[in-house]
Amino acid sequence: MRASDALVFLVILLLSGGQLSSVQGTLSPNDKPKSKHKELLRGPQDDDVFSLGLVSPEPLAKDILAHHRAYHKDTAARRFNGTTLGYVTPWNSHGYDVAKIFAKKFDIISPVWLQIVKQGDAYAVAGMHDIDAGWVSDVRRKGKVQQQQLQRTVKVFPRFIFDHFTDRDIKLLLSDAKERTKVNDVLIKCCKDNHFDGLVLEVWSQLAGRIDDKILFNLVLQMAKELQKQQLRLILVIPPFRKDTGILFGEKHMDTLYKHIYAFSLMTYDFSSVQRPGANAPLYFVRQAVETIAPKGCHDMEAKRSKILLGLNMYGNDYTPDGGGPITFSQYLDLVKNVKKHLTYDERDVENFFEIKNENGRHIVFYPTLYSINERVKLAQELGVGISIWELGQGLNYFYDLF
Repeated sequence: MRASDALVFLVILLLSGGQLSSVQGTLSPNDKPKSKHKELLRGPQDDDVFSLGLVSPEPLAKDILAHHRAYHKDTAARRFNGTTLGYVTPWNSHGYDVAKIFAKKFDIISPVWLQIVKQGDAYAVAGMHDIDAGWVSDVRRKGKVQQQQLQRTVKVFPRFIFDHFTDRDIKLLLSDAKERTKVNDVLIKCCKDNHFDGLVLEVWSQLAGRIDDKILFNLVLQMAKELQKQQLRLILVIPPFRKDTGILFGEKHMDTLYKHIYAFSLMTYDFSSVQRPGANAPLYFVRQAVETIAPKGCHDMEAKRSKILLGLNMYGNDYTPDGGGPITFSQYLDLVKNVKKHLTYDERDVENFFEIKNENGRHIVFYPTLYSINERVKLAQELGVGISIWELGQGLNYFYDLF
């Protein structure tokens, strides 16, 4: 079945009066249907998902329920040889465990802890209370890998955003190099004090299209160069090409920045929404996003693409007549219990979905599967790009056999 058929189905539901309630979070224990399936496996296993034949375009719901908590015992084995970054957030704490268990599969872990804030005429870092030095130490220790004569370990790059900046604050920052140096000094001190390897900056999506590119270049390049003087690196979060927004970050931006930026975290997800239900990240959209930034045959293509970290979502969406919204693994598992056979495969988007009706009403659910993730990992390999995962606490344990 195609996603377009599912959307027609959803529109019919919406026109029927929207009397059904939406699922915004995990169903309460009293609301859960009695499952005929049992979770048979958990933790390290002798066989991986490929040996077990679980990477199927139309996976059975019972297989998902039986195997999702398990993973291959060799957590150091890597199938993907590009750079792999995993985001971890305080609001999905399972990600902290995932980062430790599979530390050797990651090159970079980015905890989403910190914000740059304005305090009078000065700048400061908020969110310091979330920093977990013990966990950082554990991730680095578990992530140590011997490569020939060298030993490497996973790097830690916390993500930063500018928080509660007024238009006046932004204007001052963008127009005054001394203000930017003040911000950079605060960031450098935070990284040095906490032994971080660099930082991830999310600012381009918020400002691109609103201000001249040259001004944005000044902000990013000055930060990258001042960090680099202190042996720190900058990863820049960038938006994908979309028809409704146009090219906010394209080939000309990459040409200017790629020699100075350590990597680019490309947000190739959130293609659909409650207002426009459908696949989370159609494969053609993901490919187009990379090729818009570094087209085939462009100057220094391999170097540019090696710095692009293709975004993979570990969350899904549950669409209902009342709207619905994003879901993580716990809500997904509650919903997939109602699927009697296999999930539907959309060959155009290369994603899976299912339609159910439970005591809370009707649902059309899109969520990653082993097959859909593996197809995106294969695409990343083909294009010569890395991967960034948003985020580790939202997915199923057996997904990490794919990386």
